[in-house]
Amino acid sequence: MMGISEYFESARIAYQAIIANKTRAFLTSLGIVIGIFFVIMMGWFLDGLDNAFDKTINAIGTDMLYVDKWSWGGSDDWRSVQKRKPISYQQALEASKKMTTAELVAPHASKWGGKITYQGNTLGSVSIVGVTAPFVNTPIGNLKEGRFFSETEDVHSVEVVILGYKVANAFFPDRSPLGEIMRINGRKFLVIGVVNKRGTIITDFIDNQVFIPIQTFMGMFGTARRGVQIAVKAGSQELLDEVREETRVIARQVRNLQPGEEDDFTINESQMFRDEISTLRLYVWGIGIGLTGLSFFVGIIGIMNIMFVSVTERTKEIGIRKALGAKNRSIMWQFLVESSTLCLFGAFIGFLLCATVIFAITSAFPDVDFLTPYVPLHLLFIASIVSIIVGIFAGLIPAYRASRLDPVEALRYE
Repeated sequence: MMGISEYFESARIAYQAIIANKTRAFLTSLGIVIGIFFVIMMGWFLDGLDNAFDKTINAIGTDMLYVDKWSWGGSDDWRSVQKRKPISYQQALEASKKMTTAELVAPHASKWGGKITYQGNTLGSVSIVGVTAPFVNTPIGNLKEGRFFSETEDVHSVEVVILGYKVANAFFPDRSPLGEIMRINGRKFLVIGVVNKRGTIITDFIDNQVFIPIQTFMGMFGTARRGVQIAVKAGSQELLDEVREETRVIARQVRNLQPGEEDDFTINESQMFRDEISTLRLYVWGIGIGLTGLSFFVGIIGIMNIMFVSVTERTKEIGIRKALGAKNRSIMWQFLVESSTLCLFGAFIGFLLCATVIFAITSAFPDVDFLTPYVPLHLLFIASIVSIIVGIFAGLIPAYRASRLDPVEALRYE
């Protein structure tokens, strides 16, 4: 067995050889630098996607169901979905009365492309959403400041509004909008609240909404043509399956569907975004692995080539070490340590490059808050292990060749 001291001695010799040829070591490890860069950046972005997915589920509600004419996933046939009749406000109210397992059932309606004006400044393409007072118990009710409107304000069609995060920030970046009067499609509304930031890279649009009482909404836009959606809060994830089944049964009843007829509605939920995230993850993973593999291949060829050169340059040194009693495994270990150290050096440079790029990206684009401004430690660990494995693989053949040199022939080498 090889002693600990012999391991360290071999490592010391390998380290000195690298230090003696710094420029060559740096150029040799460039392929590894690029490979590690792609590994870390891919892992960092995928971690961010997972974080965005978690935030998306929390923003929509882990125990929320949304009955709608349209499907969020877009998997249904578009033409057949377009022919569906809108869900009427009366059907939504009837469903609310019949539901027994859900904690909350409430209708809401949306008008896309609304315009909001404040002191001569106009923001277009805003989604105006009419909701009922019980919506305070949904994720929308998580307010940054202010209050939700009351049932009295809803019944009497009071013109009050709760701003989404992006809308509030667009008009009032440095101060509170509470108490201000804004115009929505020409009508005056009193700002009474601001919703916390909820959007991510997947659902950025949900921060570009404003919420008004549904009775006020119907007075402005009506619901006959656009219809409404039904929000159903199960109360917990454990009850979600039971509530989903009852929701489907009651929705069929209020829509007057006969046995055997297909559903003319969709029950949407946050989990529908999982497919979208999975597809995006697959693309990122595929591109990242392809670029990483190519970079590591180039790096391995470069390191293997330079290790052959190193063996040739130090043939006489190898002969002397063997003449003094060094065993084949000691020589082999020396060159494997050298190739692995070259890869670790490349990993270190790649890590510093990633840290710089990540910090620059998150500083330049503060809205991408689903991405961390630093390299996660587990990615650093993975990069280090990968670089060592690549180093061993790249140095294996040259190290074996060095260990098999005949000491007599090696000593004669000039």
